[in-house]
Amino acid sequence: MPEQATDETTLFRQSWTLYDSISEMNYMFHREIYTHVTALLSQRRASGAYSLLDLGCGNTRFIAPCLKTATPSRYAGVDLSEAALKEAHEYLRGLDNVGLYHQDMLQALQATEVSFDVIFSGYAVHHLDAKGKQDLFHACAAKLAPGGQFILVDVVREEGQTREQYLEGYLNVMRTQWTAVRPDHIEEACDHVAAYDFPETFSDLKRMAAAASLPNVRLLDRFAQHHVLVFSA
Repeated sequence: MPEQATDETTLFRQSWTLYDSISEMNYMFHREIYTHVTALLSQRRASGAYSLLDLGCGNTRFIAPCLKTATPSRYAGVDLSEAALKEAHEYLRGLDNVGLYHQDMLQALQATEVSFDVIFSGYAVHHLDAKGKQDLFHACAAKLAPGGQFILVDVVREEGQTREQYLEGYLNVMRTQWTAVRPDHIEEACDHVAAYDFPETFSDLKRMAAAASLPNVRLLDRFAQHHVLVFSA
């Protein structure tokens, strides 16, 4: 797999602590969202042993407690940030059969010969363009075990909203409501969002999933632009 990260991951490779500080303030509703993730994984664990692939796993700070509550038989995390993966080893300490891989998430998914009961991605897929997202849905469908689920946590545009309109609103929220973050750090994050965030609408995601033979879509919850979605065959 290529070790060279693409430009849209620069913020997370070079300034992971900035993203971590933003998520710690719960501006992106991590606490509420990962309560849902814990419940989903607990339901899956109640049915038996399960394996989980985490695409764009970051430092696993938020998913690690979910995994320790509903422990998978195997966990594989993929990310392009070496700094985040180094931290992930600490957050995942105590879990068995863990693998962390410094790879592009779509390329890793397409290349693996292993199937997973759950594929998860948190706040990573919106960096892909439309073709990349469609390719990811196809790859997820191909690598999900029978009865498997793709759990997607991500930002989503409103129906009929352009990317430019979405960005105008989201950047305004960042600049006016994320007050615990230093202004220069907010501007760095805003520059990243403006350049590399390409969220789809819910209907677009459903269409992509259906085209990849994942027609069953459930909107588990949403917090402003931040959605918890579950896709299955």
